[in-house]
Amino acid sequence: MKSIQQPFLFPLVTFSVTLMLWELLARHSGWSEQVFPGPVKVFVSMCELICNGAMLRHAVASLFRVTAGFYLAILFGIPLGIVLGRWRTAQQFLNPLIQFLRPISPLAWIPLSMLWFGIGDKPAVFLIFLASFFPLAVSTTAAVQSINPVYFHVAANFNFSRYEVVTKIIIPGMLPSVLTALRITVTIAWLVVVAAEMIAVKSGLGYLILDSRNALRMDYVMDGMIVIGAIGLLLDYVMTRLNRIDSIAWASVGDR
Repeated sequence: MKSIQQPFLFPLVTFSVTLMLWELLARHSGWSEQVFPGPVKVFVSMCELICNGAMLRHAVASLFRVTAGFYLAILFGIPLGIVLGRWRTAQQFLNPLIQFLRPISPLAWIPLSMLWFGIGDKPAVFLIFLASFFPLAVSTTAAVQSINPVYFHVAANFNFSRYEVVTKIIIPGMLPSVLTALRITVTIAWLVVVAAEMIAVKSGLGYLILDSRNALRMDYVMDGMIVIGAIGLLLDYVMTRLNRIDSIAWASVGDR
């Protein structure tokens, strides 16, 4: 029982103390309730947004954009990372361009994305794709390069085809590192979607925060921030579970 309760006890204490400090600060900071609402007002407004369906609508819109951009980054970034990690010629040609584009903030692409894709989901998905693509490509490249060369020598001795090399050596060898990169990248994607929605779309949690700020509804602003944090925590938990499942699978393979 103790081992079950302990993982929940410390976060519960942390959040409880945070709520207490928030309430004290709201009461004694000297700011008005419109500028810095307390937890009770924020909780009531959260119930309003949930009951009228606005919060669900905005959360689903944000999750859709993150999912689309993140999956596109996986579809293009991981195969490119495998190519760059395995074939030196491709790395010599493409790596300088990737390293040049990688430090550019995805937010710097906002004006161009709006000109290219207009207003709507497409520019937000494009920005999320950019934010996720480069970390995945670079991490996959490093993961492939870290595979023991002995495995490839053995594959050559057994006349493995390229497909067999990829499926039996590269993918299993790079998977633990790539899963860690996916956990980090999905957080980056979640950060970018909020900023993109403040400019290029008319829905989503980022839009909710911007629209509420313009209406001087700071309680709605905080509601959006809370939901962003909660969904981010959930996404991180899902990726952590995937890492653990992978570790258990590899341990069972090793035992065999």
